[in-house]
Amino acid sequence: MLVVVFADTIHFITNGEGEIPNITDRIEDIVSRSKITTGIVSCSVAGATAALTVIEYEPGLLEDFPAMLERVAPKEIEYAHHRTWNDGNGHSHVRASLIGPDVTMPIRKGKMVRGTWQQIIFLELDAREERDRVVHVTVIGE
Repeated sequence: MLVVVFADTIHFITNGEGEIPNITDRIEDIVSRSKITTGIVSCSVAGATAALTVIEYEPGLLEDFPAMLERVAPKEIEYAHHRTWNDGNGHSHVRASLIGPDVTMPIRKGKMVRGTWQQIIFLELDAREERDRVVHVTVIGE
């Protein structure tokens, strides 16, 4: 068995906190270009104020998910991070830590194995207006 590693990146600009782009198609394109038929795809966001997860990408959940984050890590409370950096994004760091920076999916027959309604999403959690973002994608297998 010969193990192959294929790596690529997804670059995009977000327009502010709360943006939730569906990046599934872009990851599937990388998997396809890798020519790997059996293995895994690992995706990781570079940055401490963004996250990746899997969700059903539909309007109700796109409303519910940010509302849940506000209940769990409210924007308007005091965070010790604010005292350190005075940048007002303590909630962004806490939310990103809770969700996590990465997603790994299996690959079978050259395709990601996922449920019908399972899409990989990027969560922009930073309080700043616009951010350059990078997701590193690594496909490993045969």
